Amino acid sequence: MGVENVKKGTGSGAKKALFHSKGITYFSKKTERTIFFILTILMLLWGVLTKLGIL
Repeated sequence: MGVENVKKGTGSGAKKALFHSKGITYFSKKTERTIFFILTILMLLWGVLTKLGIL
């Protein structure tokens, strides 16, 4: 199971959102986008709360 199989969508890790092999964690494109979307929303809220003087 290598990087090629994950990129092509074949092999045992193709249907998993998260795949860990040999100390490296691979994400599906959908999972990566979801994680970064959530982080972006959190950073936006943090900035708004800081600007309002709450944080």
